[in-house]
Amino acid sequence: MKLKINTVAGILDIINVLLVAGSWIIVLIGAISESTVKSNGTITGSASGGVSVFFYIMLGLGLILHIIGLIQSKKADISITGHVLGIIGSALFLVSMIFALPTFILLIIAAVFTLKQAPAKK
Repeated sequence: MKLKINTVAGILDIINVLLVAGSWIIVLIGAISESTVKSNGTITGSASGGVSVFFYIMLGLGLILHIIGLIQSKKADISITGHVLGIIGSALFLVSMIFALPTFILLIIAAVFTLKQAPAKK
């Protein structure tokens, strides 16, 4: 039996892998731009903070999907390996963007296992 939530979680993992890969560069560019504008004295808000909130929201959605998928997969007797890796990877990034590299690796592996939807071994 295949679950749609596993497919959605796997696709979101792939999207989040791309976002995590670009997160450091985008936040760094935003911070440099922000510091340049601040030196001129014309900034009113935080550009890098707003950009990083988007990454946190996307990874938070992935975390929620993996938790729901874990519960549904366990009930449907589907392997939960992908969901466990997805939860760990998403949670690492939500702790700090410093963990972008482990998150990147864990989400790639999580996407493979989640999309595979193999039956659970007993």
